Amino acid sequence: MARLRISIGAAAVLAAGPVLLDSATAAAGGPWAAEYFPNVPLTTQDGTVVHFYDDLLKGNAVVINLIYTRCSASCPLETAKLVQVQRLLGDRVGKDVFFYSISIDPKHDTPEVLKAYAQRFHVGPGWLFLTGKEEDIQVVGKKLGLSFLTGAGNRDGHPPALMIGHEATGEWMRNSTVENPKFLATMIGDFFGWKTGKPVRTYAAPARIPRSGKGEYLFSARCAACHTIGRGDGLGPDLLNVTTLRERGWLARYVAEPDRMLAEGDRIAAALFAKYKNVRMPNLGLDSEEVAALLSHIEQQSRKHSAAGYGGG
Repeated sequence: MARLRISIGAAAVLAAGPVLLDSATAAAGGPWAAEYFPNVPLTTQDGTVVHFYDDLLKGNAVVINLIYTRCSASCPLETAKLVQVQRLLGDRVGKDVFFYSISIDPKHDTPEVLKAYAQRFHVGPGWLFLTGKEEDIQVVGKKLGLSFLTGAGNRDGHPPALMIGHEATGEWMRNSTVENPKFLATMIGDFFGWKTGKPVRTYAAPARIPRSGKGEYLFSARCAACHTIGRGDGLGPDLLNVTTLRERGWLARYVAEPDRMLAEGDRIAAALFAKYKNVRMPNLGLDSEEVAALLSHIEQQSRKHSAAGYGGG
């Protein structure tokens, strides 16, 4: 199984793609309206049948990504990050913008499966999880410019991308779902003209590792959506003192290959999977140097937390 491999600067490459659709032709009823987008039926996590163009896109500002619930690579992290974005946007989601996650594994991802998945991640209102016929989803992916991400033979190899757009204006942009949630929320607001007053970072140059260090960057970018260090459990366990509570070799391998260890029936991996409501620890394709930097950061933060008098265990 190919692993998802996102380098430190990969978000810069994937994130702010060019505007894909021309607003003038869209506003004039051009090719980016009903004549372009398919009106195929899809089914929500609540079992409601909707039509892709008429019910989901027409006149709406949308954020769309492709996921599947058995994903062992990027999908859990994508969903966790977007939950944070949803919270930052508040009640605009479901009113000013709509989130749609479409399964690329519709044979498995029934409405019931998608609803349970959404509940595990504490998804709020205004975000639909959708399934349907595989051929219809393939057409939707192609029209959104995401078809290259949906190879059925290797679904876990797809990059973490989403489309942000407004059907009424024809303006669309591809971005990375593993960006900093605060940046994503600000960028979405600015893209739709919500007047946040905060400048959006550009991607004229590759993203650089902050001076705070690679371990801190990796934790912030890859782990903080699901874990804390000393602030209690999130979607996953609090990692305070985990480097002393777990055997180092086991911990390093679990960070690097959580999907493989779960598939092998590792006792601790299976217990964690069950305890945290079957939310999969994603395989982020970290190399040994990145794993070491991440564990070092967790170790340092645990020591600081204990030195401050909070204890932990």
